[in-house]
Amino acid sequence: MPHNPDDALLVSLCLKGEAWAFNRLMDRYKRQVFSLILRMVKNRDDAEDLSQETFIKAYRHLSAYDAKYPFITWLFNIAHNCTIDFFRAHKTELLSLDDEDSPVEDECADQKLLESIDALSDGPMIEKALETLPPQYREILILRHQQELSYQEISQALDLPEGTVKIRLFRARNLLKNKLLDMGWVR
Repeated sequence: MPHNPDDALLVSLCLKGEAWAFNRLMDRYKRQVFSLILRMVKNRDDAEDLSQETFIKAYRHLSAYDAKYPFITWLFNIAHNCTIDFFRAHKTELLSLDDEDSPVEDECADQKLLESIDALSDGPMIEKALETLPPQYREILILRHQQELSYQEISQALDLPEGTVKIRLFRARNLLKNKLLDMGWVR
């Protein structure tokens, strides 16, 4: 995802007391943040609340933003943490994804699957399959295939090492592939 140099200027203006600057940042990114959260929690009201919480936390901690990274990555990190807190508060079971025995993802190994995921990304079949995945898998697939973040940006957004991001994507894609096959998707 390209880094918008205007974001750093808007942050700087906001820190100097220009409230309109933060409103511009919110307008620029609210749809992406809401979309990610909605696909995680699967409830519009909760997603609206969590999106608002994300922007409130971003505003309160704006001085912590590092302008050498994309602002959206920083926002996704805050949204991720708000969503995890929401799941914990609602006692949603989260899977442990830190199994060291998994192979590191090789994106060329299953190029046909990746192309199919990208082609179906707005279709009802992929949506239905994504909804059945645990939140951690949904999130990483959404960040990679719909938000089009790089591994490095996902690593920053989720506060994970890049290698862990690749392993989780590998697992998420395999699980998604199996869900799609169960639903009658022919590869």
